[in-house]
Amino acid sequence: MSLRDRKRARTRQALVDAAADLFERNGYDQTTVADIAAAADIGTRTFFSYFASKEELLFPESDSRVQATVDAIAARKPADGPAEVLLTALRNIGEDSNDMVSPLAGLRMRLIQTVPAVRGRALQIQLDAQREIARHLAAEFPDQLDQVSAAALTGAFVGAVQGALQVLLEDPERQANPAAMRAAVGQAADIALTPWLRHGSATRH
Repeated sequence: MSLRDRKRARTRQALVDAAADLFERNGYDQTTVADIAAAADIGTRTFFSYFASKEELLFPESDSRVQATVDAIAARKPADGPAEVLLTALRNIGEDSNDMVSPLAGLRMRLIQTVPAVRGRALQIQLDAQREIARHLAAEFPDQLDQVSAAALTGAFVGAVQGALQVLLEDPERQANPAAMRAAVGQAADIALTPWLRHGSATRH
């Protein structure tokens, strides 16, 4: 990364950290963009060159996770089926970042459950991600998946991950062990994708 890119990355992370702290201390609705910008020592107008809204701060790595999954699909090994590719992507994402099992993830889950604007943004991000991943799966595995079965497979995958995280992030003891949480999420995805694994029935229905 260039010096400019590193500086932007530090400022972006400072905004995320400041927002998480303010949301925890003062509440989501009571925290303004100006509050967050001031805490990160930048101007309010500059804030919008990093994030479009308060909601976006809670999902700082959503785009990179989708891109990592698309990259895993493109880089698949010849013997890999659609399910294997998705499980590989999940492992890679877990190795590269703790975002899904971090304290921010716990805060994000609580706000999704209690703040309609955050819940709406989370749903939109999930739907957009599923559509993008399913599109790439169908294109990469045309002999195994059509658009409907690709959407079903992607939905099972995303639903398993989100369902597992919802339970895990409600348990403070489990949150203290990110590695165990990642393993539990991986196991949930394995269970959900078993019908599509190579030893199962990864065929178009």
